[in-house]
Formats: sequence, C-alpha cells, structure tokens
Amino acid sequence: MSRHPSVAIFDGHNDLAWTRRLDHDYRVEGLDVESVSTFQTDIPKLKRGGLAAQFWSVFVHTELTGSDAVRASLEQIDFVYRLVAAYPQDLRLALTADDVRSAMQEGRVASLLGAEGGHQIDDSLAVLRMYARLGVRYMTLTWNEHTSWADCAVLPPVHDGLTDFGREVVREMNRVGMLVDLSHVSAATMRDALDASEAPIIFSHSSCWELGRHPRDVPDDVLRRLPDNGGVVMLTFVKSFLSPEFAAWLAADSSEPAPAVTVSDVADHVEYARELADIDHIGLGGDFDGSSYMPDGLEDVSRYPRLIDELQSRGWSEDDLVKLGSGNILRVLGENDDAYRAFLAEG
Repeated sequence: MSRHPSVAIFDGHNDLAWTRRLDHDYRVEGLDVESVSTFQTDIPKLKRGGLAAQFWSVFVHTELTGSDAVRASLEQIDFVYRLVAAYPQDLRLALTADDVRSAMQEGRVASLLGAEGGHQIDDSLAVLRMYARLGVRYMTLTWNEHTSWADCAVLPPVHDGLTDFGREVVREMNRVGMLVDLSHVSAATMRDALDASEAPIIFSHSSCWELGRHPRDVPDDVLRRLPDNGGVVMLTFVKSFLSPEFAAWLAADSSEPAPAVTVSDVADHVEYARELADIDHIGLGGDFDGSSYMPDGLEDVSRYPRLIDELQSRGWSEDDLVKLGSGNILRVLGENDDAYRAFLAEG
C-alpha cells in the first residue's frame, strides 16, 4: 500500500467526539497510542492515512432537544479544543482555508468543527452565530429527524423541504460564512437549500442515490447542480449508503452472511459523482467512528491510501486525486472565508 504523500486527505466528517462522550466520558487521553485504542480514529491512524485536515463532527443526538442540545453541542466543541490542546505536535485548530494550509505545511492535522444537525441551534439564529464565533464552520441542516424548519432524509416529509425560517437559516449561514451542509436532509430540502444559498454548499458525508438507493444518498439532479453552485459532495463509506444489498441484509437482521462491500464500491460512487458533478465538485467524508459498518479495506482512517490506490489503478491522474483528496473542499472553505472573517470582525 503506497503512501501517496502528495495526495493529502481533508475529510469531511468524523464522529470521534460523540464516540468519546459515550465510551470515555469525553477523555482525550490515550489517542496517541494505537495499541490501546478501540476506535476507528487515533493519532497514529490519522498519520498513516495521510489525513492533512479533519472536520470533527460536533454531533448531538436528536434525543437531546432545546437547551440540552445546545449544552451538549458546547461540550462537543470543548472536546475538540481539548483534543487539539492535548496533542499540539500532531493537531492544530483551524478556522479558515489559510489555517488549513499552514497546518499542512507544519505536518499537523488541521482540525475544524462542523455541527451535525440543525436541532442544535434550538431554532435560534443567535445560537447559530455563537457557534460560528467558536469556530463551527459548517452545519448539517438536519440529522435523522426533522427540525421545525427542514425535512430530513429518512422520515416522511412534513415541510416539503425548507420553511421560510429554514431559508432564513441558510441566508444567515451564508452571511456568517458557515458552510451549508446538506447531508442527512431530504431531496426536497437539498433543492430548496440550493435555491436559497448564495454560497457554495457541501455534503459532508453522502453517497450517490443511483448506486446506493438509500434516502441518505444524493439524487442525480442534485449532483448535476453542484457545478453551478460551486459546492462539493464528499463521498462517504457507510456500507448501507453504498450497497442496496447490504442495506436490505441489515434491515432484515438476517442470519445469512452479509453481502460484501469493498473499496471498489466506494470508488464506484466516487467515479459516478465525478461523472455527474465534475472533478471539481467531489471530495471524501468517511464518517469514521460514526458507523460500525465500514467497507472491507476501509475499516479505519489509516486505510485511505487503499482508496487512492484503487482510483489510481482506474487511471486517475495525480492532479485529479489531489482535487478529490483536499483541493476541492479547500476551495469551498476559502470561498466562504471572506464572509466568515467579516462576521468575526463585527465583534
């Protein structure tokens, strides 16, 4: 397995913070020693995987609502700050694309924050703004339940997309430089958000509906809109989103062996997204430590070179691999940075 040192990975979504909440009471100790880590993510794995930048998900389960969700969000943000402080030789907090590039030059993993679920703002634009001031650079409009202003992907619709307040949320995110993340939302919400957003959007961890046939996947018409918007779909590795056969097996709770899902299946989704959205509008968002069901060969963050190997074997050029690995998401982040800096300058 080659290292591909020039193909730096800027991953769109990692749930280590929530996993450490559940299993280790938010402790940051021990993540520099792979032999004692039971997680898909630790410092040695990040290094072997070629991770140059990571959006750490500050996720809060929808069982927590209102002020409880806001409190848990702040705890998640605090965890990432403490994680970076605990490993200053390996990690660096990053707010902007320039910060990411500086961290890459230093050989440290740029560490950014992304909120996974619009319920975390408790219907308050003031809370949204405070998250932005703390460094949260994207927000997923929903998780797996509807908010009062946006439909999620996995439940019958109640809003048919975004409400008027949902469009106001998108406009405020544009104003403060927070990336609008459309993973987890319904197809109607995707389309409404693309209509409302004046800045490039992202999908931090999604796959292609035509191949995966899962409601969490992105339909063809939305993929085709990304060039006009300027945004990026960051392909994810969750088996259920990649393979209809695996999703059916999982839903049936079958005693039969699980259908195989491999690095090749991920590469198929990457190439399909490239075909519809173009090479400048794709990236990678593994969802490590957010799912137990990862493809064979991509079991943890150290395995990213296996995917790069697979794509290289299919004839991908070095330039295109660099765009996929980090170049495209760096561009999108940078295109939101002027608004973010202006917002911070407001005081």
